[in-house]
Amino acid sequence: MAFVQLIEYSTSKPEEVERVVNEWEQASRGKRTARRVLLGRDREDPNRYCEIVFFDSYESAMENSGLPQTQEYAQKMMELMDGDPVFHDLDVVEDREL
Repeated sequence: MAFVQLIEYSTSKPEEVERVVNEWEQASRGKRTARRVLLGRDREDPNRYCEIVFFDSYESAMENSGLPQTQEYAQKMMELMDGDPVFHDLDVVEDREL
């Protein structure tokens, strides 16, 4: 079953976040199991972001989470966030084009 993780966070350092994301993408190339990332910024609060990360399954998401590159990325991201992120782990029960 496909799986997505929705991560809500705030940051006043979006350029630094982008740099850390790019570093993780390079470091995890060929190892990561994340298939796609969708990033949105709140129109009412431009420091608030919502990231949706797509995986083939919950198990592949946990494999990705356990990578040393992902662990380092998560630590760096936490330092750039204004407060704690909120995670939502979602099994995809329907995926269709409209």
